[in-house]
Amino acid sequence: MSKRDYYEVLGVPRSADDAELKSAYRKLAKKFHPDQNQGDPEAEAKFKELNEAYDALKDPQTRSAYDRFGHQAFENGSPGGPGGPGFGQDFASSMSDIFDDLFGEFMGGQGGPRGGGRRGGGRTRGADLRYNMEISLNEAYEGKTAQIRVPTAVTCETCSGSGAKPGTQPTTCGMCHGTGKVRASQGFFTVERTCPTCGGRGEVIQDPCPDCHGAGRVEKERTLQVNIPSGVEDGTRIRLAGEGEAGARGGPAGDLYIFLSIKPHPFFQRDGADLFCRVPISMPTAALGGEIEVPSLKGARVKVKVPEGTQSGKQFRLKGKGMPVLRSSQHGDLYIQVTVETPMNLTKKQRKLLEEFHGECTDETSPESTGFFARVKDFLNGANSA
Repeated sequence: MSKRDYYEVLGVPRSADDAELKSAYRKLAKKFHPDQNQGDPEAEAKFKELNEAYDALKDPQTRSAYDRFGHQAFENGSPGGPGGPGFGQDFASSMSDIFDDLFGEFMGGQGGPRGGGRRGGGRTRGADLRYNMEISLNEAYEGKTAQIRVPTAVTCETCSGSGAKPGTQPTTCGMCHGTGKVRASQGFFTVERTCPTCGGRGEVIQDPCPDCHGAGRVEKERTLQVNIPSGVEDGTRIRLAGEGEAGARGGPAGDLYIFLSIKPHPFFQRDGADLFCRVPISMPTAALGGEIEVPSLKGARVKVKVPEGTQSGKQFRLKGKGMPVLRSSQHGDLYIQVTVETPMNLTKKQRKLLEEFHGECTDETSPESTGFFARVKDFLNGANSA
């Protein structure tokens, strides 16, 4: 049976560069690897064909020979040794950069600090937990100490986390001899896998604990105290180290993360450490000036002087009256934005007084509206004359 073109096997054009060859090989090698297709002779044959094609094309000299003479270039053996490409001495090196991708899930190696990686004797780190807590803006201003109840897995007190019945001990696994891994040959490779007998723990519990059934931990609700500092913002995350789920077989516990959300306030909007408050004022106060009282998060009222002729939308800044800055002695500012309220439900006397006031108005009384309508008039006259 004639061999398929090596470029066709890898699914790349003859103009493909080294990176394209390597990428195509990695993708197909994962797909047809024997460990992923156990008992499938067709997948094993394709895997061998891929190795042969890539070993020939990855080297510039053998690729040049193949481009000129095709498969005849290797009829008397390749530069890699007898048997043609795919079986030479450099075969292992051509695979070294993809071992992690192919076998990572089978290796049973130690995971990262957040991944519950395995430790000696089957000890694994417990999972991290998340707790969502809602607080008020006043509590974010003052800070507080809160108690929370967290359902989680804790170390079994009966067996002290070993998983074995009191008075007994786990025994070394007879299949992996305590390593937690077994080796198996797959074609050209020797692959390490997690031991199926002990699940990678290296130990076997013959007589499990009656309370945790060999897990080394039990489900329980715990009450914890959380200190919330003043100045926290919406979305702040507080980490309680070692307060997460207990580790298996006496492994270290995970962490507990408190995620804070802040309830909307009836008066204040927050932007970082600054607070904003909209305050309606009467038309006479805006025109004549005066003094208004506004709330603060401290509970005390703050007096704000409104100057004569204040317009709607005017902001007044109260320095240092905003939120505390987290882990600092500084405070943000409080901004008061006034909106002038138009009088409604007038009495006859009030209406008459306003009409008299209106009759006495000049361009200087309302300069902004006078100027606006003057510009509108000029604009319309110019449009009509065009």
